[in-house]
Amino acid sequence: MYELGSIVKNIRSKNAGPFWVTIDIFCLDAESLKVILKKIDVDLISTIFKINKRKIKIFKIDNLNVIKISFPRKVVQGHMNDRDMHGAQYSLLLKEFLL
Repeated sequence: MYELGSIVKNIRSKNAGPFWVTIDIFCLDAESLKVILKKIDVDLISTIFKINKRKIKIFKIDNLNVIKISFPRKVVQGHMNDRDMHGAQYSLLLKEFLL
């Protein structure tokens, strides 16, 4: 078993406006994109981030070998309970996911 972060070029997360977070997974090639897409689905993302499955969007960008995952933030960016102003730490949980 491998950590997802060890078999991809990069995983990053960021704000997609004040209400959404997006996570980009940059795969090494088309084959690794297919393998990772078999493991990463709405159910997994819902479990890891404790987000309602219906609110999660997963996009596959074939020509770039990228998977983009978007979901609403739990609190609006800048709220006094916001613990990650830039949305940059969401990727850490996914990097450590074992395939």
